[in-house]
Amino acid sequence: MEITWLGQSCFRIKTTHGIVITDPCGPDTGYTLVKLTARIVTVSHDHRDHNYVEGITGEFKVINRPGEYEINNILIFGIPTFHDAEHGQQRGKNVAYRIETDDLAICHLGDLGHPLSASLVEQLQNCDVLMIPVGGVYTINATTAAEIVRQLTPKVVIPMHYKTPQGKIELETVDRFLQETGAAAAVPQPKLNISRSSAPETTQVVLLDYPHETDAAQS
Repeated sequence: MEITWLGQSCFRIKTTHGIVITDPCGPDTGYTLVKLTARIVTVSHDHRDHNYVEGITGEFKVINRPGEYEINNILIFGIPTFHDAEHGQQRGKNVAYRIETDDLAICHLGDLGHPLSASLVEQLQNCDVLMIPVGGVYTINATTAAEIVRQLTPKVVIPMHYKTPQGKIELETVDRFLQETGAAAAVPQPKLNISRSSAPETTQVVLLDYPHETDAAQS
């Protein structure tokens, strides 16, 4: 499995059964989606930095609500959560996704805005790759994100939804999250290649770099 970060909460997950794109972000975010195709596109909530499905080409299935889905041997669970700590009263609902394929489980938390309940921990635990927002302002902050990492103990953690030089949305940088998780020395890498046999035994934070347009065009 190959995972590339395309800015904000958007990832390209290349599996043996097809490509999954999560939370495609619109051009007003400062990030650019270039010639992306997919079999499945997941959308955590209906904000333009997460639902820019018109940026994806070809025929694909959009999943944007809770439920259980199976498409071409890719199993997806949409788990209802909230975009804030007041049961959605401020920013509405959010869907976290658990994606199971290639003998791996990937959890994408979207714009989660609150700590995890015991029920959510049960539904999200035993994940191999956790994609978690860390930039605060509109989501959980670095401290809450670090606590969730400790609750779920995934094999790999990929921070998302934080301030970068390209991003136009005002968020906190990833630095505090890296400090909270003891990963301040993490070096950005262009993509993550992972399999069941290559997954680390203990939790590792992987910092993915936003690709240049030429890199994105090849993806």
